[in-house]
Formats: sequence, C-alpha cells, structure tokens
Amino acid sequence: MADLWLLVDVGGTSTRVGLARGGQLDRGSTHSFRNADFSGLADILDHYLNRHPTPPTALCAGVAGPVRGDTAQLTNLDWFIDSADLARVTGARDIHLINDLAAQGYALDDLDPTDITPLIDGTTPPPEAARMVMGLGTGSNIAVVHRTPQGLFVPPAEAGHSSLPHSDGPIGTLIADLAGKDAHRPLEALLSGPGLVRLHGHLSGDTLTPAQIIAAHLAGDAEACASLTAFVRLLGTVLGNLALNHLPMGGIYLIGGTARAVAPYLVPMGFAQTFTAKGPYSHIMRDISLSLVTDDNAALLGCARYLRQRHP
Repeated sequence: MADLWLLVDVGGTSTRVGLARGGQLDRGSTHSFRNADFSGLADILDHYLNRHPTPPTALCAGVAGPVRGDTAQLTNLDWFIDSADLARVTGARDIHLINDLAAQGYALDDLDPTDITPLIDGTTPPPEAARMVMGLGTGSNIAVVHRTPQGLFVPPAEAGHSSLPHSDGPIGTLIADLAGKDAHRPLEALLSGPGLVRLHGHLSGDTLTPAQIIAAHLAGDAEACASLTAFVRLLGTVLGNLALNHLPMGGIYLIGGTARAVAPYLVPMGFAQTFTAKGPYSHIMRDISLSLVTDDNAALLGCARYLRQRHP
C-alpha cells in the first residue's frame, strides 16, 4: 500500500488539511477549518482524522510563523506547535514543519497553468532563474525558490517583519505613527488585509473591511480609491526592494486572500511604476513578470513535494 501523508497549511485565520496518496495530493480529501473554532492545530488534526481514520506515515505542515527545529509559533495567532504533539495525535512517524510561504514556493512546479493568472509580463527567463512568492493575507511574507540538482530549495524567511521603507505624505505620517507605538514598523502592518484596513482608517477615519474598501472604490468613493492606490503603490515599492535583494528573474507570484482582492487594481493604480523605479536597475525590474496564484490548495501541493524530495 502506498504511504499516506498528512498535509497541513496553517494560516493566521484558517487551516487547510488534506491527504497525499502515492506522493500526490488527493484533492477530494481537503478541508478548511476556522482557527477560531479550535484550541490549536492538534485539535484540528484530531477532528480531521476522525473522518479519515487511516493513520498517516508522514506529516508536513506549512506554518504562518517562524519554525525553530521541531516547533513553531504562529505570528498572528497564539498557537504554539510542537512536532511531538502532532505525532501523538496523528500517529505519523515522520513530522516536518516548514514556513507556510516555503510551502507555497515548493508548489510552483505542481500548479496547473489555469491556477496562475499573469498580471504583468516579463522576459523569458533561463530555466535556472530564481522565483519569488509573496503572500498577502492576515500577514505577509516572501519565499524565494531555487532549482538545485536535488530538487527545489526554498529557504525560510520572515520578510513581513522587516521594516517599512521611508515614505512622504500621508503614508509617511502613518508609518511614523506606527513607529511611535512600537520602535519596529513591520511591512505587514500595512501590506496585509489588516494593513489595508489600518491604512484606510488613517486616510479616511473610517473602519471598513478590505472587501468594503474595494466595494466603496467601485462605487466611486474617492477616499477608498486613495487608500487602495496608496496600498498598491507601497506594495510596488516594497516588492521592488525585495526583488532587488533576490533577483527573481523567473517571476514573482502573489498568493493569499488580500493578493487576490487587490490584483485587479495593480496595473491601473501604478504598481509597475513604483516596482520598477530603481534608477539604473529599472530595466532589470521590467524583465520580471508578476502573476497571481489562485489554487487554494497550493501550500498542500508544496507540502507534498517537500515530502517527495525526502522520500524519493
């Protein structure tokens, strides 16, 4: 009988779980859970395995937070994850915890082309070119994907907690206000779903959800339009900075609920202008393509590939 693997994508708001048979994700086995309904990841997996009682031999979980050895701490939720607890609940002998964006990076070669929406064209890259994934959801982060003779290599990162850049005007004032409350001004304080809410609140005084901000923009609300434009242009600046660090000539891939929500506005609201505004390196920036990943199971695909590379 082929090994049964348990695949897990732990976000700040929800957790998606699925099974892999023969090293491939069984899409019919996937289920999403609201984190608020459970006490922790072990509780979710216990609930899931009541429906799928065959014990898995291995488990890979992509976690929205820093992974330290056999443990992980979610960044935007007070959950601590210990591999020993997961082994006890699931019976799996082989447990791997990786960053959730690393899981998204490992998925790139397994995505169906219909689940990748081109947003901005680039030049045709060489096969060995690095690629980069940026997640925009409850928080934000990146993963850089490298090809090696042994398969894909995606080092962990916590870029969402690097500092926001200097900015002028209202955005600069907001960044200064954030710094006044906390000496650290992380990217995800503005470049995330909650960040868009915070940005709009600062510019307009209103407290709206991201969906309400976009709906207001579509209805012609000038303040919502200004907030969305500021978000898009800040995203271009920050993603351009990150791209210069890693030169992902194989393309940049956006993932996450907030990324999907703002994707239609990137081109018309000036993303490319701020992304490419890098002086003598602007011509290099124009060679980098931008796409949107729309497969909800992408991180599970990445977890399956991660295990395949360790169980050839």
